[in-house]
Amino acid sequence: MAVVAYILTFVAAYLLGSIPTGYLVAKARGIDIRTVGSGNIGATNVFRYLGVPAGIFVLLADAAKGWAAVEIVGKFMPQWAQLNVSSQSLEWFRIIGGFGAIIGHNYTCWLQFKGGKGIATSAGVLLALVPLALLIILGVWVVVFALSRYVSLASIAAALTLPFAAWLTHQSFTIVIITSLMAALAIYKHKGNIKRLMSGTENRVGGKKPAAAGAPK
Repeated sequence: MAVVAYILTFVAAYLLGSIPTGYLVAKARGIDIRTVGSGNIGATNVFRYLGVPAGIFVLLADAAKGWAAVEIVGKFMPQWAQLNVSSQSLEWFRIIGGFGAIIGHNYTCWLQFKGGKGIATSAGVLLALVPLALLIILGVWVVVFALSRYVSLASIAAALTLPFAAWLTHQSFTIVIITSLMAALAIYKHKGNIKRLMSGTENRVGGKKPAAAGAPK
């Protein structure tokens, strides 16, 4: 029964994470966010083409998916399955819930398994699992972004810092490994940005915004 509960936790968290917030918000404004800018459905692309309020909404909603997958799905499923779990087993339910949400956001079944990069959703997961480590990497993100004006570079730097932040805040070996996997996935999802950074074609925040295809005049 425990194995079934783990699977159901992942599936439920995946479906929660797969809600394509950025796509839905842009669609409500008459824009297919996948056809503009980076083609990403995440908050950065929404911010660039739909403005600050929409970008903040998507950022918070995507983070909320990650937090809820850990704190609600991960905690509720053992109770629903009527399992008497240890604190270590409960930690695994929460971890599986978090990973399910990140995978759901990155590879949403509603958009042919093409989604975002998972940064905001990962932040929500980290808020629930390792808030002190999240605080450290947010500091790294802010510093790198302030110096470079590249969201992607700041996100990559924060991801690289994550496992060390988990270790510095005295997390378990399991959490250090899990955060390492999260960091690797985040960096992998930025492979296009890395290429553009190396070629000097990556967009900076505050740079000229191209016209959005399909946007209302």
